[in-house]
Amino acid sequence: MSLDKAITQARSDVPECVAVGYVDMSTGMLLGVTTVDSHPREVLDLVAAATADMFQGASVTTIEQLFRKSRGQVEDATHYFREIMVFSENLLHVFIRSSKYPDHAAVFVCRASVNIGMALTKARMSSLQLAEAL
Repeated sequence: MSLDKAITQARSDVPECVAVGYVDMSTGMLLGVTTVDSHPREVLDLVAAATADMFQGASVTTIEQLFRKSRGQVEDATHYFREIMVFSENLLHVFIRSSKYPDHAAVFVCRASVNIGMALTKARMSSLQLAEAL
């Protein structure tokens, strides 16, 4: 299945989902997106940049290093933060780092009325399918 088809499928699988994107955080590029509304390309590109900042920004990288050091773990390419949920006034944003491609993340945007547990469960399942589509 192509990434575009997997993204479209994810939007229908995740309850009350209004947008899905797949981000390559190493380049800051949005590799694919589907949304019920139209958005200027600049806005979509900012979502990709914000996703990279949340997972790989300087502060987050420092926190990961400090956690590894305090636990006596060696410095490696694994990341401490895997999922981030952001609640806005009308939406729930779920960001999930790919376990297959650690520099990639899926972004799911759902209406705030969504059952949070169901949204997270379905987003996790869909994020695996998105990585497989590459």
